[in-house]
Amino acid sequence: MSSPATARSARTGAPRRPARNRGEWRPAETAPVARVVVDVPLPHLDRPFDYRVPAHLDEAAVPGVRVRVRFAGRMVDGYLLERVDGSAHGGKLAWVDKVVSAEPVLTPEIAGLARAVADRYAGVLADVLRLAIPARHARVESEQPSDRAVPDPEPPDRTGWDAYPRGGALLDALARGRAAHAVWQALPGEDWAARLAEAAAATRTAGRSALLVVPDQRDVDRLHAACAALLGADAVVALTADLGPAERYRRWLAVRRGNVRVAVGTRSAAFAPLGELGLLAVWDDGDDSHSEPRAPYPQVRDVLVLRAHREGAALLVGGFARTAEAQLLVESGWAREVVADRATVRARAPRVTAIGESDTQLVRDPAARAARVPGVAFEAARAALQAGRPVLVQVPRSGYLPFLACASCREASRCRHCAGPLGLPRPAAGERGADPGGAAGLPACRWCGRVEPAFRCGNCGSRRLRAGVIGAGRTAEELGRAFPGVTVRTSGGGSAVLDAVPAGPSLAVATPGAEPVADGGYGAALLLDGWAMLARPDLRVAEETLRRWFAAAAGVVPHADGGRVVVVADSAIPTVQALVRWDPAWHAEGELAERAEVGFPPAVRMAAVEGPPAAVAEICDLVVDPDRDPPEGVELLGPVEIDPPERPGAGGGDVRERALLRVPRRAGRRLAAALHDAQALRTARKATETVRVRLDPDEID
Repeated sequence: MSSPATARSARTGAPRRPARNRGEWRPAETAPVARVVVDVPLPHLDRPFDYRVPAHLDEAAVPGVRVRVRFAGRMVDGYLLERVDGSAHGGKLAWVDKVVSAEPVLTPEIAGLARAVADRYAGVLADVLRLAIPARHARVESEQPSDRAVPDPEPPDRTGWDAYPRGGALLDALARGRAAHAVWQALPGEDWAARLAEAAAATRTAGRSALLVVPDQRDVDRLHAACAALLGADAVVALTADLGPAERYRRWLAVRRGNVRVAVGTRSAAFAPLGELGLLAVWDDGDDSHSEPRAPYPQVRDVLVLRAHREGAALLVGGFARTAEAQLLVESGWAREVVADRATVRARAPRVTAIGESDTQLVRDPAARAARVPGVAFEAARAALQAGRPVLVQVPRSGYLPFLACASCREASRCRHCAGPLGLPRPAAGERGADPGGAAGLPACRWCGRVEPAFRCGNCGSRRLRAGVIGAGRTAEELGRAFPGVTVRTSGGGSAVLDAVPAGPSLAVATPGAEPVADGGYGAALLLDGWAMLARPDLRVAEETLRRWFAAAAGVVPHADGGRVVVVADSAIPTVQALVRWDPAWHAEGELAERAEVGFPPAVRMAAVEGPPAAVAEICDLVVDPDRDPPEGVELLGPVEIDPPERPGAGGGDVRERALLRVPRRAGRRLAAALHDAQALRTARKATETVRVRLDPDEID
């Protein structure tokens, strides 16, 4: 006998409610098994699990939807990957309890990309999906999508790209839907946002979508405006973390549903679910904002390379400078470089002056090598101000970073065994009164921990070391006194970051990355404290310094209009020479060759394992264990202590160590798999110590 509710449903035609008791549920008639990735960030559970689909959820449980399932005795979130006819699991399957939303948010392409990213970085799929898919907003899902038609784009103007011999060929490839791979070296003063917008427009003429990723919100605003001017405001959407949860989800859904075919954003936009993807582009791929600070710490450039390979899309890596990773793409033949000829570069570039480039300069200013602002810099600034143009002054970031360097030439000190940076070891908890002249006071490598009792500088041969610090000081106040009556603006370094400065004589003091755009261009740029930026004990110090210098110098007008750049660093340094010649490709080629010689990424794959000493030792032992088929050529460096105890004398409980694992590039996948398996063994036995594992870390000091 039917219940009153059942009889009422039959009379009104309303769908039948599911039985209250799960024991009365019946499986769906077709494809009754759902494979679900559960939101559990444990490596030993990093795989899909099979669940039964009840009949009342048959229509809603489609691939890509959010679901709720019971896992290990509690309800957890998950994503339905696919529906199949059967399961290899011999036991009884649990039910899919709920379909949270009928919106299929996880596309097969993004699911495959997330799996590939997790495998590359020894991570967990659930962590990558958390980065790729924004939180749900129910009210936004119920909104009616805009029905405004987006007009078909016109072929873009090719004038800007014609300055590059291969620029026109690149646009032709995009317009024909071909998967071109290019590393683009932007000219000095280039309107890079306009060029990227033109590349996106060419892609749209082929009926395909485009994804453009930039470092920060300022760049997003600039690029979005350029794309909107060329394609229309309704044809492009900006995806950033600064949006509120509702607006961010609204724009993300517009991309997922295919209402918008061009997306601009920061690093999380690399996973934007665009269909029929034709172009993936990243601007300034060396910026640290492109590196995700959450596990598994993917880098945008590598994510886009994986995505371009998987989806057959074009890839464009652009910037004023070039990273060693981008150079590796060129040298491997996977990408072609898009660069201007030397005559065009010289015509567009400002005149760059370094310290000690001529005897005449040193005769006129004998203290130039020691002065923070030498006479040639004052002359360049004074000439630009008199010409009615603003002057950019770039200084290192605020704060202090201790390091060891050669006392004679200020070259960063390096270990003779692994080429890691040298530092003074911290005394242990019971060694606070140790003799500083004893073994505890000798410099030691911060990578492999080896003591260096007989240091000799590889640059000048000196045996003397000096400790130094980096600080911004009061540059704005000093320049204000030197140029009375001239407006001085500060950007970054504790002050608000300026987007632009107006035309006219003024001084803009900015930290690296916070340089405002000048209306009409800067008349001069002063790059101060070059020795401090180059002496930092970091793997990418030369590359990062040159990238910051190029970013600042690119805003200066050409030398024919009086543009001057003064870099306060020795002219004999290769990084300074690359700036003087405006040849980032030459510098990237040399940087990659040097890293290959000493075994640094990207010539090799390297992993950093950080955490409590016992946990770090356990993971490293599992990876290098000869009985577990270790990765080919694996090398263990360290471990060394990286963080001091919070409370002196409290024992070793707060001590953290870091070990580096290095393998040839061909063994990179095996290293990632070995690290994933080692972490899975620890979580399976419920180890409580937190260990941070990063592959190809951007910063290794």
